Amino acid sequence: MKIDKKLDKILKRVEKPARYIGGEVNSVVKDPTEVSVRMGFCFPDTYEIGMSYTGMQVLYNVLNKNPQIACERAFAPAPDMEELMRQEGMELFTLETFTPLRQMDVVGFTLQYEMSFTNILNMLDLAGLEVRREEREETDPVIVAGGPCAFNPEPLADFIDMFLVGDGEELLEQVLLLKQEASSKAEYLAKCGKLDGVYVPSFYDVSYNEDGTVRAYEKLVPDAPDRVRRAVLQDLDKAEFPTANIVPFIDAVHDRSVVETFRGCTRGCRFCQAGMIYRPVRERKKDTILDIAMKQLKNTGHEELSLLSLSTSDHSEFEDMATELMGLCKAQNVALSLPSLRLDSFSFKVLDEIQGYRKSGLTFAPEAGTQRLRDIINKNITEDDIYSAVEQAIELGWETIKLYFMDGLPGETFEDLDGIADIAKKIRDINYDIRGRKGGRFRITVSVSNFVPKPHTPFQWAPQDRPESFIKKHDHLREKLRMKGVTFNYHETKTSTLEAIIARGDRKVGSLIEKAWRMGCKFDAWTEYHAPELWEKAMEETGVTAEFYAYRERSYEEILPWEIIDPLIDRRFLERENEKAKQAMVTPDCRQGCAGCGMNKHVKCFYGVEEGRFPVNTGKEAAHE
Repeated sequence: MKIDKKLDKILKRVEKPARYIGGEVNSVVKDPTEVSVRMGFCFPDTYEIGMSYTGMQVLYNVLNKNPQIACERAFAPAPDMEELMRQEGMELFTLETFTPLRQMDVVGFTLQYEMSFTNILNMLDLAGLEVRREEREETDPVIVAGGPCAFNPEPLADFIDMFLVGDGEELLEQVLLLKQEASSKAEYLAKCGKLDGVYVPSFYDVSYNEDGTVRAYEKLVPDAPDRVRRAVLQDLDKAEFPTANIVPFIDAVHDRSVVETFRGCTRGCRFCQAGMIYRPVRERKKDTILDIAMKQLKNTGHEELSLLSLSTSDHSEFEDMATELMGLCKAQNVALSLPSLRLDSFSFKVLDEIQGYRKSGLTFAPEAGTQRLRDIINKNITEDDIYSAVEQAIELGWETIKLYFMDGLPGETFEDLDGIADIAKKIRDINYDIRGRKGGRFRITVSVSNFVPKPHTPFQWAPQDRPESFIKKHDHLREKLRMKGVTFNYHETKTSTLEAIIARGDRKVGSLIEKAWRMGCKFDAWTEYHAPELWEKAMEETGVTAEFYAYRERSYEEILPWEIIDPLIDRRFLERENEKAKQAMVTPDCRQGCAGCGMNKHVKCFYGVEEGRFPVNTGKEAAHE
């Protein structure tokens, strides 16, 4: 029985069968006999979440434009589907051709979130593959992984053959084309290992000190690099971006057209991994963005367009671009979404025109409750910035304000938590001053997430709060925020601890991930499936502790597991930023002058200077050396 026949047999018994049938508008089906290499692109979560990930659409488009490559998709089946697949002996398959995943030449996973790692092992097992790389056969596909979590590949090093670190548009295509030149898996890994951005864990042996810290990385292959430099896409404006995106049959989490306007960020928040690992800023020109947007809308029929970046209004042509997009979208009756705006007067003018009288909620992210703590994390906004923006919003008719903060930040005190409540109260008072004591239907939502120290950031050495500390802080905030019109939400504590363990883990953490999966853990990012008691049991059996990986402060002398990866950010810069944080000293936005992070030693930092779109960098980075 062919796999699609088996599929037909069980689809009537599962929720949302359209997750598993493929055939969507703009999906690409190629004849396997007419291509040189086939890749199964796997997203380790459900179809609706994976189809919302722009990176998958980008890489799917790039790869399938090459006549030698076929890129097909696979997602983590929901528990009801997985149960039936295992009962029927059905292996995980691709949506394009219903080919078993293990028949692909290369199987790739995108690593977006640490709590999806058990799903990766589960998908390999469901595909009929051994989860550990040394136990797989020569005829099995090569397993690759990339994405932001690949900047610390070590927790998955025993399961993945090859990691791709950095921008993938050019690198992944290069890697796949090399497959046809190699006669064995070993030869293939050797060829790929010569490329910037490729980390092959089998090329290195890791030794440890008696205290459990990393002693050294010993190269098992003489010409393996001492450190793997991340791959950098030099010119984003000329890079491929899809204009005929796959249109899902069912609602995705984000069901809309999306255009990436620029990559990277210049603001330098010390907790933010994305702001460090995606440096430098690389922009698409306004006309390129408009052209992509209009083609996408035409080819997909979407009724909403969103711009993608870490800080949308930081684009050097933002005002002209937003104005033109509003006109084009209005003419086509398309909703325009502009997330991550700097809430200045122009942004409010744009938002007011976009949302009109049906205004949705506005989101602010002060991150910390006091100016002292915002300076520690280098947030570079003041309370005056917050309150003046809120005042404009209320005067223009907004009735819902969402505030995002973190707790457990380095240097945090309970006075900083009180500051969160003070900000909420002050915003409520501003509404009263403008609208009177009744204040209409005005609502404030305060959401607090737990700080998780991440690799390649100035806070990579910082300890994470213990669960009892987070609980105490959540209880404190709950009492302080008991006020009319204010809703308080916070993140689950045990999940944050696991995220920290995995995010800053070494190869020994891989045994924890495998043990937890074998005990039944999967979909750990989903509250209804997460099983903290199983993770705790797995920690007891493997000896992996939160004390070692999450709660302790690390010294500058320690070799960090993820330093086998070179993010092109100078370690001395991260140390300087960490020390400045301890003194509550701020570092200005990169566009105001170079902060000496080291990127300009490797690539041109301020793209668009020639066109006058970025200011000339006047900073003197040499002073930092």
